[in-house]
Amino acid sequence: MVSKKYKFLLGILLLASGAFAQVGGRGSVYDSSVIPAKRMAQQNEFWNSTYNFPAKPRNMWEIGVSGGMFTVSGDVAAKLPTLGFAAHVRKAFGYVFSLRLQYLNGTGKGMNWVSSQNFGKNQGWNTKYNAPVRVPGNPDRTVGTLDATGTRPLDQVFYNYKVKLQDLSLQGIVTLNNVRFHKQKTGMVIYGGAGIGISAFQTKVNALDASGNPYTTLFNSITTTNYSGRKSILKALKAGMDKTYETDADNELTRRPKLGNNTLKPSGTVLIGLAFKLSNRINLAIEDRWSFVKTDLLDGQRWQEHAWGDAALTSDFDSYNYASIGLNVNLGAKSVQPLWWLNPLDYAYDELRNHRNVKIPKNDCNDADGDGVCDHLDREPNTPAGCPVDTHGVTRDTDGDGVPDCKDKQLITPTECQPVNADGVGKCPEPECCKNNTGMGGDKAVQCPCDYPSLGFKGNVLTLNADNRAMLATVAAKMKANPTCTITINGYPEASKASQANCQKRLDAIKKYLVEKEGISADRITTNCEVGGGDKNTVDVKCN
Repeated sequence: MVSKKYKFLLGILLLASGAFAQVGGRGSVYDSSVIPAKRMAQQNEFWNSTYNFPAKPRNMWEIGVSGGMFTVSGDVAAKLPTLGFAAHVRKAFGYVFSLRLQYLNGTGKGMNWVSSQNFGKNQGWNTKYNAPVRVPGNPDRTVGTLDATGTRPLDQVFYNYKVKLQDLSLQGIVTLNNVRFHKQKTGMVIYGGAGIGISAFQTKVNALDASGNPYTTLFNSITTTNYSGRKSILKALKAGMDKTYETDADNELTRRPKLGNNTLKPSGTVLIGLAFKLSNRINLAIEDRWSFVKTDLLDGQRWQEHAWGDAALTSDFDSYNYASIGLNVNLGAKSVQPLWWLNPLDYAYDELRNHRNVKIPKNDCNDADGDGVCDHLDREPNTPAGCPVDTHGVTRDTDGDGVPDCKDKQLITPTECQPVNADGVGKCPEPECCKNNTGMGGDKAVQCPCDYPSLGFKGNVLTLNADNRAMLATVAAKMKANPTCTITINGYPEASKASQANCQKRLDAIKKYLVEKEGISADRITTNCEVGGGDKNTVDVKCN
């Protein structure tokens, strides 16, 4: 029978989970069905791109029930386990803040294993047991009534209690983790909160047995001499006492607000919890709630222990804790999930990526010279046709010789070979070695060409691109026409070992290309990496 009940309950949960699975598709900023009428004006402005923010959608109410351990913290040690249950209704007022109205019903019990004798002012015990008292007008302290022997015996008691408590509280709850920057949704939320409410409680003590007699013999027989400790004393008390809790505990009913036989007190609550989503409609919550009440009588004991009846009120107040596990259900038609389950950044990230609502302005870009740069951004409005330009519309001039690349027949002219002619070709000065190289008759025997180009590299690239190979073909042609001339390939690395290594690899690649591809003898080519001599991404070819 028990197995069938569990199967039936599981079936209901699965059915509820499946029935509401489609609700998750509702609630985009384009779904007007979840926008209440009073916020449709804002939503229309948003759709028309006259307002940046969509209207807040209608979201579901949460109702829930829970059960757990109810414990009182007071002057009398609590007995566990004691149970409680609660029910609530909750509504979101934003993605982070929500309000919850909760009803709690709990029963707490407690029993001291250490005896007390100073109970003369405790209304739950002083009429049933002999306790120290002070006789008015008599400076001598005395004890309870005389017995047949003419002595005044002093009883001891073991404080115990059973409290039945109900409270109704309104709590503000803050969700701590639904605003996610790196995840669209979360299956678990962390929340905390605080609230105020009203608590009604009634406390009883077990002072008499089933026949209405006090436990005088039992209580007075228990001492630390004949019992070895806490466990043995509590075991003896449990065996000798019933569970009636028939006597009203010390209370404030004579001067405090009351509801029937219950004392009423305002209360404050703090809480923290975790909720785990089972579906868009159902979630499981684990929560710990602590409530504070301005009274010391939840456990029926408010007197400090002093000898001879000089009891004083304690300065601390009792509180109670409710640690629970609960099941919550979301209710509401044409509504999104409660907002604490939604990530408010979801729409913003979706719009940034997919541009569902962004209106791209019309492109009114006039480009008179056809270089691809709008006139209002073009710094060179009359660029010659077919000439590549930079982002400002200015014709590219790689070597800065004043001749645009589209007309430059020597794309990279060394600085020392400038100025250049109309074709961008420079005239390089003769090296000192060639100025005095004369033959018979005083004429120069050999005129070695020195108008070699410079090669450019990008970043840490070590290979030769098409422009570099074209310029090396020009170098090879001049060397073949002048078989006695030699060259030096110069690079300008930075001081780091990595930069110097890159420089040497580039020079080796150039030399290898001239030797293997262009047929130039290796002994006519010298390489040199000079730290700080120039631009690290430029290689110069110079005559010797």
